[in-house]
Amino acid sequence: MNDENRKVPRRIAQTVLNSLKGGVVPRIGLPYIAVGRKNEIEALLHDVDIISEGGASFRFIVGRYGSGKSFLIQTIRNYVMDKGFIVADADLSPERRLQGTRGQGLATYRELIGNLSTKTKPEGGALTLVLDRWISSVQTEAAQETGLAPGNPFLTKAVDQKIMAVTSEVSELVHGFEFAALLSRYYHAYIEGDDETKMKVVRWFRGEYAIKREAKEELGVNIIITDDDWYEYLKLFAMFFRLAGYAGMMLMIDELVNIYKIPNSVTRQYNYEKMLTMYNDTLQGKAKYLGIIMGATPQAVEDKRRGVYSYEALRSRLAEGKFSRPGARDLLAPVIRLEPLTPEEMLVLCEKLSDMHALLYGYGRGIRTEELGDFIKLEYGRIGADQNITPREVIRDFIELLDLMYQNPSLDMASLLESDDFTYAKSDAVSDQTERDYAEFTL
Repeated sequence: MNDENRKVPRRIAQTVLNSLKGGVVPRIGLPYIAVGRKNEIEALLHDVDIISEGGASFRFIVGRYGSGKSFLIQTIRNYVMDKGFIVADADLSPERRLQGTRGQGLATYRELIGNLSTKTKPEGGALTLVLDRWISSVQTEAAQETGLAPGNPFLTKAVDQKIMAVTSEVSELVHGFEFAALLSRYYHAYIEGDDETKMKVVRWFRGEYAIKREAKEELGVNIIITDDDWYEYLKLFAMFFRLAGYAGMMLMIDELVNIYKIPNSVTRQYNYEKMLTMYNDTLQGKAKYLGIIMGATPQAVEDKRRGVYSYEALRSRLAEGKFSRPGARDLLAPVIRLEPLTPEEMLVLCEKLSDMHALLYGYGRGIRTEELGDFIKLEYGRIGADQNITPREVIRDFIELLDLMYQNPSLDMASLLESDDFTYAKSDAVSDQTERDYAEFTL
């Protein structure tokens, strides 16, 4: 067992193994199993540096189901939180889109704001924490600069001036005046101990006011966040978070395939139009301290009938150039296409998982490197594996083998790999994946 895996806490090991066996990406423990994707990660981390300096970025991460899109997105998520970023993530669905006639765009905004995460609150729901910490830090700075004690009216005035300096910068952006007014309202409710008003402001920021009249009566603002303008408020939040002491804001929107699946062509086009607005803003300097990463399947991007490329303004911006090819992709382009993990990389990953499994259940690792090699050869040697095999399938098979051998000491790797049931199951899995890809492409 290597030294790295000895340091894995058992609760993290259990979360990682259970998540991977269930076909989902764990939120924690990713550094212990990270393999490959070095170049892709470096390209995305270059974006992070630009964002923290006041820039913006927009990237698509494109790969088949189970190819590692979500893993890469989660890896970047954890990294940027460690670097002082606020992260908001959401998966699109039939109820959550970029634009819709029944509030689906606003539903995506609410999901993103509900999932606001920081290093100290990585599970989401960090909005109130961020607001309170901002006010507390401003009060502390004012007290240090003036030497005045809490409760002194001159200290309150100094804090007011600092709050005004932040809100005045925000107020220059679209909808910024109302946004700044609400920040100020929250601050005064905070120092007065008015929890009811604080929660009303938070409700507004979360997009939970449906009627302008209600927002006017309760908070004195004439606007509410709507399906049409929710993205403008994310730009405001990115600027505010920077002024509040964070490095910037990263939006991570996965499952773009749910736009591709929209049956109505006009509705799809409206969603792609919103996507174009977001893309142009980041590249033209209209957004600051904001990064956007979207995850999609190749069909959801490249299908010229229904995918992103069906919207000519996006296709002309995103289409791959003449010189990129498998094995030599331009990772500085807006679209990052994930290459399959090599058998060697999968072998390293299986070694890590084997060590982690042994640590979790308290036994010495019972699988030799030669046996791991046999498993990888069998997985990658199947008909169609070069096109259809994904890390998700290999990982789920491998963890199942580890579980079976742990629970049945009489079983060994060789006998399990040679069983007809395993062979047939893998053949079916490859066939099913091919059918799913074909069905999705021909929707």
